[in-house]
Amino acid sequence: MRQPATTARAATPSAPGSVGDVRKANLVRVLSVIAAATEDQRLSRADIAQLSQLTKASVSSLVADLLAAGLVIEIGVHRDGERGRPSVGLILNPARCVMGMEINVDYIAAGLVDLNGKLLAHEILPRTNHGSSASEVLTALGELSQTLQEAARGQGLMILGGGLAVPGLVQEDHFTVLQAPNLGWVEQILDVASLLPEPKTRFRLFNEANASALAQQQLMDAQERDFLFISGEVGIGGGLIIDAELFIGPQGHAGELGHVVIEPDGKKCSCGGRGCLETVAGQEAILAAAGLGDGTENASRQERISQLYQALQSGAEVAVNAVAEAGKSLGIAVTSALRLYNVSTVVFGGHFAALEQWLRPAMESSLQDHAPSIADQARLLRSPLGQTGALVGAARSVVGDLLEAPYQLVD
Repeated sequence: MRQPATTARAATPSAPGSVGDVRKANLVRVLSVIAAATEDQRLSRADIAQLSQLTKASVSSLVADLLAAGLVIEIGVHRDGERGRPSVGLILNPARCVMGMEINVDYIAAGLVDLNGKLLAHEILPRTNHGSSASEVLTALGELSQTLQEAARGQGLMILGGGLAVPGLVQEDHFTVLQAPNLGWVEQILDVASLLPEPKTRFRLFNEANASALAQQQLMDAQERDFLFISGEVGIGGGLIIDAELFIGPQGHAGELGHVVIEPDGKKCSCGGRGCLETVAGQEAILAAAGLGDGTENASRQERISQLYQALQSGAEVAVNAVAEAGKSLGIAVTSALRLYNVSTVVFGGHFAALEQWLRPAMESSLQDHAPSIADQARLLRSPLGQTGALVGAARSVVGDLLEAPYQLVD
């Protein structure tokens, strides 16, 4: 999936097997050891040499490069045994971070994620993006990004790169949104340079559900290497993790669960098809079925969603039935996905996570009706990521790229 890095400066290529290649590989090895340490560990150079199986002299030289690049810092003092000399610990630099951003149908968001993957700060700004041009939305997102950049400078943070997630099919290497029906975008080239001028490393473009799946992966148990992440917003997206890797298919478009056909003679979908899951389980479909309008009245979608939750909490029959019907259709789609992808774990994000207690009974009933042989093995989980999942996943992926190629910042 990864595309060639977009860097602020081009690295001088080394001949295969050259000393430069070996040093780059060793930089990665040393940094990976430091990155893998737990929060209470302060690895010394001697510790790193032992864990990386490199000589102490090599480690000292490589650490000097990482220190100069600002990727690690020295911290604290501990002793190697009771009578050993004091040694300085090394950790990833907490003053380095990556910016994650998201464009969705009714909001934009931006956040800062440190090199350990921790979300340091984020801002979510309600905004109606459907019908707006890509340039208009990027202008608004650029202003939000600028706010975060100023906050980062005020806290002494340096932003090394960035990632943007959008609810549509993307061509990452050309920063192009091929199709985002719920935004009304087709073949839109995004001016990402306006979002984060002169990143130190690279800027990447992601599908929103894929980015959320990557963020969710960080929360899963180590043995949980295969799962389907389903993102529910106005649209419905899917991100598929197979053998601990994001599976996107030959053209990068795998996981479009929202456009699995549930009702062959159903409603027209924004994708141009008919009867897609999105037409019965997307936000607008649920709101309409609950008697909360079709999006043409004055109340905003967020106001109508709040009304939906209030109705559900009070047990209003029309709202409960609307969500149950969505859960039934979602269960049918999940049943097909479990059989097709041969996974047993499904994680629900976005409004599906918020509606889980009302959706789950109908989903489980669908699984039992349509796939009794696998229903008992299916694990339906609720994601805790909320609206931060996509921006965190985008940022963490760029952090991962950086940790795998630290020589981008080493002279």
